[in-house]
Amino acid sequence: MVAHKKVSVARLKTGVERVSVSIDLYNEGSVTAYDVSLSDDSWSQDTFELVSGDVSKTWERLDAGSTASHSFILESKVKGMFHGSPAVIKFRVPTKAAMQEAYSTPILPLDILADKPPEKKFEWAKRLLAKYGSLVSVLLLVTLFIYMITTPSKSSTAKASKKRR
Repeated sequence: MVAHKKVSVARLKTGVERVSVSIDLYNEGSVTAYDVSLSDDSWSQDTFELVSGDVSKTWERLDAGSTASHSFILESKVKGMFHGSPAVIKFRVPTKAAMQEAYSTPILPLDILADKPPEKKFEWAKRLLAKYGSLVSVLLLVTLFIYMITTPSKSSTAKASKKRR
């Protein structure tokens, strides 16, 4: 059983940040896992408030080679660094009597409600230009070339009108 824990942080307003947590389970084994339970208790109720979802989830079975996902959303109103622990996955396989235990990938430390410097004006435009500028210029040149080839020139239209007379 392999589990990957992902976290994204978005600032809603001053003093409140929303933390979205997503955990993906992959049954990489060759047999079906039964009584699969996921628990992520690293989110302290003193620091985080559960907005939607639940920090735990159970599945009756997870077939070999299949995946399952679980997500929940928290809000934080306390400023500071947060170090989360991996989520715990417990499951049973038919070949072993004891419950098996697996852990998700850990998350990087989160700097909740950090004082971020304001983004400079046109900084996003500079990043877009640096990332996609060459692609846009090539597409414009190709479009201009096709336009020049497909549109008749003034001299050829003048010649065609003289031939009709």
